[in-house]
Amino acid sequence: MITNKIETFLKEALQDLEYEADSVEVIVSNRSDISDYQYDGSFKLAKVLHKSPIEIGTTIVEKLKEKEDIEKYFQKIEVLPPGFINFTLSNEWINETINEMAKSEKFNISLPKKETIVIDYGGPNIAKPLHVGHLRSAIVGESIKRMLKYMGHDVISDVHLGDYGLQIGEVIYGIQEKRISLEDITLEDLEKIYPEISGRCKEDEELKEKCASITKDLQDGSEEYQPYFERIKEISGQDILRIYKYLDVSFDLWQGESDAYPYIEPLTKELESMNLLTESEGAKVVFVNKESDAKELPPMMYQKKNGAYLYGTTDLATIYERRQKYHPDDIIYLADFRQSLHFETVFRVCEKLGYTKDMKLEHLAFGTVNGTDGKPFKTRAGNSPKLDSLFKEVKESFLKSNEKNENMTEQDLDIIVNAIIKFADLQNNREKDYIFDINKFSSVVGKTGPYILYTYLRIASILKKEQYTIDELNKEIYDSTDREVRRKLIELSSTLNHAVELRMPSILANYLYELCVNINAFYEKNHINNLEDRNKKENWLFLLDLGNRILKEMLDLLGIKIPERM
Repeated sequence: MITNKIETFLKEALQDLEYEADSVEVIVSNRSDISDYQYDGSFKLAKVLHKSPIEIGTTIVEKLKEKEDIEKYFQKIEVLPPGFINFTLSNEWINETINEMAKSEKFNISLPKKETIVIDYGGPNIAKPLHVGHLRSAIVGESIKRMLKYMGHDVISDVHLGDYGLQIGEVIYGIQEKRISLEDITLEDLEKIYPEISGRCKEDEELKEKCASITKDLQDGSEEYQPYFERIKEISGQDILRIYKYLDVSFDLWQGESDAYPYIEPLTKELESMNLLTESEGAKVVFVNKESDAKELPPMMYQKKNGAYLYGTTDLATIYERRQKYHPDDIIYLADFRQSLHFETVFRVCEKLGYTKDMKLEHLAFGTVNGTDGKPFKTRAGNSPKLDSLFKEVKESFLKSNEKNENMTEQDLDIIVNAIIKFADLQNNREKDYIFDINKFSSVVGKTGPYILYTYLRIASILKKEQYTIDELNKEIYDSTDREVRRKLIELSSTLNHAVELRMPSILANYLYELCVNINAFYEKNHINNLEDRNKKENWLFLLDLGNRILKEMLDLLGIKIPERM
């Protein structure tokens, strides 16, 4: 990895100068006209050594230039005011790195130590249709899972359905009230019953208590309600699976809250043995507050006064189960910011149990999907932004954007709908809200999924017509657009490692967009098909081929496929 090599050079120079060398970080320069990489450690050292950053930087650069064969790696190393150290790579090192990438599995990407990781994402409630609010967990979670697997980790994914909450009691009550027989229950029934009964429960406390009682009886193993639960889960689960299949989102485990119940008893015994359960007004709670907290955290409700268990309890029991079965190094949860307090509380209970001594727990929070009005996204249906409606709207928008799109196959259209939705999401920092503009993201121009796909297909068309025979690049770089493509290619390893480390698919998505911008600028300037210089032509075809291989594999990590044509 280029950045690691430069950081090693810097550490050696700093140690020779007896400067602090514990933390050295090199970043890609945002001014490619000045340099390729940059180091700003001179400013921190200047404060410690009471010298100017430019003086410190000059001393470091002089020490770097003393290293034997340094010119093999750098065309230029210089310090610029007010003290930034800039590195411009040599053509030799750039091409050597690209040749290694082309010959190696996974493009010679630096791989981390292998870990076992459980990733919990999706998390829809059964008996409710999937809507726009379910998108980010599925899309971001699937991408993070794929990136982790690509980096060599053992990854276990779990959809973790919400199947034992109040909504299940409400739906069972509604089915019984309407006297619908088990065999006659349909998905349409579930979609009508839930909002109706849920709305009534908000105004009728007695009805709410009845539904809560049904949920509690179901949790206790009621023979009356179990058949209803199984039937609801079957119907709703099939529809959830259908939607996820359309999005190319998959899970190793299709477990839910109900699957955690066998583990509540041993978990309770463990909590009791450590005196962590406390009686509070008839309920059982676990206190999680710390002296260092600026604001007191409420205790985690473990068991209600009526004996019912809550969301936090099943999450704890699920962690207990995962530790027993998979011995994970890390458990990752994808859920929006509204769940932050919940996970903070659950994780603190795990800390008290000693689980976090050998296991990391991560809540990866995300923002909301908003419409062009800045408010939570609504489809044309208004109050019911179901994913089916969104898929339909996106497909219609893409078809209207160009009359030639009408000639595409349904399979290719579905691939492009996925690319539009996914790239619109994944190009954004997951922690931020973002605006989903269907018309904007359906375009083949700009920072969109179709633009990335069009670039790939454009280059694939060139490579189909033109053949190259070389096994590696020569030592030349022919112009500035050529160099920009090569420079972007060699950033892949550091980019992907950074994306995985921060759990941010947006870092990879933005890299792919920038790579496509560079490739298109290069192609527009250099008409490869008409080139008479065979050596130059073969080198450029080699570059384009590697670029497309990278695009295809990295798009797959974002969950985006490539259509046959568009």
